[in-house]
This record gives sequence, C-alpha cells and structure tokens, in this order.
Amino acid sequence: MRPGAKAWDAPAYQQSHSYIWRYGADLLDLLDPQPGERVLDLGCGTGHLTAKIAQAGGEAVGVDNSPDMIERARENFPELAFHLADARDMTFDRPFDAVFSNAALHWIKEAGQALDSIACCIKPGGRIVAEMGGKGNIERVVSALRRALATTLGRPRREVDPWYFPTVGQYSRLLEERGFEVSFANHFSRPTPLQEGEEGLRDWIRMFCSDFLTGLESGVEDRTLTLVEDDLRPDLFDGTRWVVDYRRLRFQAYKIGPPLTG
Repeated sequence: MRPGAKAWDAPAYQQSHSYIWRYGADLLDLLDPQPGERVLDLGCGTGHLTAKIAQAGGEAVGVDNSPDMIERARENFPELAFHLADARDMTFDRPFDAVFSNAALHWIKEAGQALDSIACCIKPGGRIVAEMGGKGNIERVVSALRRALATTLGRPRREVDPWYFPTVGQYSRLLEERGFEVSFANHFSRPTPLQEGEEGLRDWIRMFCSDFLTGLESGVEDRTLTLVEDDLRPDLFDGTRWVVDYRRLRFQAYKIGPPLTG
C-alpha cells in the first residue's frame, strides 16, 4: 500500500457495503467486455466485478492498493489474477484492451498521474470505462460531519479531504490532455440506501470518512456521530434506513493518440 493510502476493512466492506460493487454491475453494460479481450479492473476491491468481467470470456486482471482487499479478492476468486498496485504507477508486461474502474478513481487526488498510468496500460483504440464520485458527492454528510466536529472539539478541525470529486468538464479535460476522446459522460444524483438500519450511517462514516475521525477518543467519536445523525435524520433517514446523497460521474473514453506534451 502506498504511503498515505487508506486502510480498508475488507470483511466489513464485503459484508455491509456490497452495494458499492452491486451498483457497479450495470456499468459493465457500458464496458461490454468481449471474448478474448484483456481487461484491467482498477480498484477491484473484493473482486466481484472482476469475476463478472471474466465471465464474458476474456482475461480479467484486478488491481488494488489495499493488501486486505487483494487478499479477500484472491480468497473469493482464486482462479483470477489480482495484484497489489498503485494506480499512479502501474506497469504490466502486456497492454489492455480496456480499463474498468468502479468507485475507485475519486480516492486518487493525483488524478493526472493516475490517468498517465492508465494511458500507458491501454492499447491504441482501447477504452476506459469508469464511475466515480462527482462534484457534490456526499456533500450533505460531509458538511454535517464538519459541523459536528466543530461542536465536539470546540473549534473547526483542520483536515484534508481524501477525495477528488470533479465535474464532467474537469475530468474530460484531464482525459483529453492524455490522448483520450470522451465518447460518453454523465454526472447524476444517485441517492444510495445503506444497510445496517439505524446504525448504517455511522458504520458508513467509519468506513468511508475515517480520515475525519482519526485521533478522536471513543467518547468524542460517538458524540460526533450522534450529532451527525441528529442533523441529517429529518432528510436522510426514511424511518428504517439511511440514504446518502451520492453524486456520480460515469464516463467512457477511447485512446486515440499519445499524451500531449509541452
């Protein structure tokens, strides 16, 4: 795992947050993997979408920067190839017909470096198909979390957001600068129900917003999460489950030339 990379609880991710890869299943329709194609699943997590790509009859390779995720993926699908890799600096012995990524690219703030690396992995004419958090993603939850931390700590807490949530224009420009032609892009709202009922929101925050909670004593953390729940309950709790304000960016782009220089 690269320095500063997020540590993941792979068993909890697979058990309580399986909606992440389940929502990515229809992204495979956009990828449309063909028999004989070689496809890289970037940010493969526990490997479920990698396995679905392989079912199309091609060669699917999964990569992730989390040792725990790769270990769980290998346990789930021992017949497939999974590798620990940093998306900003990947090398392979053969190029890919396509790179696929679901809910991973927004964790890479150095987006240009990641796309440089991806461009080097794809054959000319090959494609990247991905979905990631877009501008405004989880904005209401994060705003409530910041307000709660300011209350429990008695001051605003300085933290660095771990994500990059771009607009269509921002990410399209990055792709075009690296020799890609964007054939499809969509920025849309997808309110996302959480599992675990009443406990769902705090479990989600501990999994995906753990950077905000680092260093807090358990009592302070609990008070903070209670304040977040009280703040958001009127709008994001339907009586049985929490629904988080996801905004997604989905795109397809083809490699038509070398990265621009100068």
